[in-house]
Amino acid sequence: MNLDEFVNLYEEYKKKPSKKEAIDILNKDEITEVDYIKLLNCYDLDVLEIAARKAKDITERYFGKNIFLYVPLYISNFCSSGCIYCGYSCFNKIKRKRLNIKEIEDEMKALKKRGFQSILILTGEDNTKEGFNHLKDAVRLARRYFSEVLIETSPLTLDGYMELVNEGLTGVTLYQETYDLDTYKKVHLLGEKRNFKARLWAIERAIEAGVREVNIGCLLGLCSDYLKDVFLLSMHAMYLLKKYPKIELSISFPRIRPFKGMNFDYTEVSDLELVKFIVYTRLLLKNVGINISTRERSDLRDNLIGLGVTKMSAESKTSVGGYSKESDSLGQFEVSDKRSLDEIIKVIRSKGYNAEFINWVMI
Repeated sequence: MNLDEFVNLYEEYKKKPSKKEAIDILNKDEITEVDYIKLLNCYDLDVLEIAARKAKDITERYFGKNIFLYVPLYISNFCSSGCIYCGYSCFNKIKRKRLNIKEIEDEMKALKKRGFQSILILTGEDNTKEGFNHLKDAVRLARRYFSEVLIETSPLTLDGYMELVNEGLTGVTLYQETYDLDTYKKVHLLGEKRNFKARLWAIERAIEAGVREVNIGCLLGLCSDYLKDVFLLSMHAMYLLKKYPKIELSISFPRIRPFKGMNFDYTEVSDLELVKFIVYTRLLLKNVGINISTRERSDLRDNLIGLGVTKMSAESKTSVGGYSKESDSLGQFEVSDKRSLDEIIKVIRSKGYNAEFINWVMI
């Protein structure tokens, strides 16, 4: 992926289009990278409304009227990276904890009982051998209970990913956080995560190791020019689809959420802008999943159903454990949508959509 080439393209065309120009773009069957830049810089609500209807039609054509539900499980908050935007940063003086194998199984049993079939296992950026073996044990155990087992951890070696695939790993989530190199250096002060290029290329190791599903994203608000981050994220997605056409790819647009002791400046990204990113990205990436997590408020998540979103986390906790019994650890960030799984399913169905636990795309 030639990141510089896409940065230059963005800088050349990042200007507000006229309303006529934007509508002409929407009338196309396929939009180009330049069209996408122009739409990201369009703030006309009439244009967005037209685009939203088109995004809805595209999403239903490729994914049906289905919202796929999954659940995150944090099994450790040990971290060797100094990321100033994260509650698990090694700079934060918090109680560190790893769930033992019995505790992990208790959590998984509790989640399975709720009806979940897909689990996302998360840890801090723990690059130790002990951390990897702990993760490996968790993946092996998860395969007994869930049809899909994904991880969100620090990048692994090719051999590391292959070991986990052999244990039942089906997918990897790995966010670049920001595609702006200057911002990246400012917010990652310590640890292996400081290596921008190593992180950028890591998702390809996971694909080459045999995972079937990957999810990439940028943390909106880290970079002041978040439009550029969204554009570069989508270019990264296009690059991966072209190189690995058989992979199931999803993208996420998480916004920064506060955590206890948080003390850094970031750029606010409005609800309207988030809606715009999801809608216009759907026009460009028709067959890519779009994920919205419980970082976002319940009312906003409800209104995003039908506008391009295909995946949602539900009943999430960002503490270590917390599903089988109350956790005594601090969360990585604050959850906004704290509704139960049943409440979320009820809303999805009320909007004429199916709440799915089996990933039929993967099958």
